[in-house]
Amino acid sequence: MRGRALLLLVAAMTPVACQAAPAEPAPPPATSSPPPAIVRSDGSSCPDHPTPACTGVLRGTELTKVALNTENVAFRVRTPGTVLDGVHVPGHLLIHADDVTVRNSVIDGDVINADGPQSFRFTITDSTVGTTAKCEPLPGIGHDKYKATRVLVQGHSDGFRVSGDDVEIRDSYVKLCSRAGDHSDGIQAYNGGKGLLFHHNTVDQREAKDITAPIFLVDTKSRDVVVTDNLVMGGTYSIQVRNAGGKQVVRGNKLVDKSWVYGPVDSECGRTEWAGNELVIIDENYRVTSIVGPLACAGES
Repeated sequence: MRGRALLLLVAAMTPVACQAAPAEPAPPPATSSPPPAIVRSDGSSCPDHPTPACTGVLRGTELTKVALNTENVAFRVRTPGTVLDGVHVPGHLLIHADDVTVRNSVIDGDVINADGPQSFRFTITDSTVGTTAKCEPLPGIGHDKYKATRVLVQGHSDGFRVSGDDVEIRDSYVKLCSRAGDHSDGIQAYNGGKGLLFHHNTVDQREAKDITAPIFLVDTKSRDVVVTDNLVMGGTYSIQVRNAGGKQVVRGNKLVDKSWVYGPVDSECGRTEWAGNELVIIDENYRVTSIVGPLACAGES
């Protein structure tokens, strides 16, 4: 979870003969263009990929702590259209109503919209999910019908879960942890659905030990998966995208060189739109300092 490259013809005549036109010059080498900057209303910003500096709750926010109302571990929302703005949930957030908005808030646990077989539509923006005090085994945010923008996820072995339709995740930062026996992922499809966009996120899995991948999207129930312009690092095989019906796009992503255990990619190359992905070196602030070279697809044909 949490990047694109893109006639000169000269003819000369003499009174005696016609000279052949010189060959067309070779096109300039493709260059890596930086992604758009993130600038927020509190003045915090990132020049390219998301970091903690431009994700999570807005700086200087005075939060209102809400009382947990479900088994003393969670705050449950049951009213459609509820807006949670500038709140601190000292536990899990259960979204059990449609069209809930979460913004500029801190949730210490998970944000989950499943209630048995039902799930509910919500958005979460400029919010922090998880703490650094412990490592939660459940995904930070799930399961379907949600839009996450400029979210900071920490203290979770899984960042985002995709278990249904209509998931859009943009401009977010994920720092993963793990516990013994975990299979940590930045984003994982499990009983996935139609219409996933994972765009311009940073996923750092380098400190997690029990791991699968920063991008682990291999569920056969998924359809129309788009993974673009992300910066990722860590994992067994860092980018794993395959088995989706419809379109399967992996384009313009940057993978930190030699950050994986076994290899950079294990994906389905024959039917994936794979273009403009690169191996990079970054500094301690996630700034890309150099391009090692193109990142080729590897894995299933």
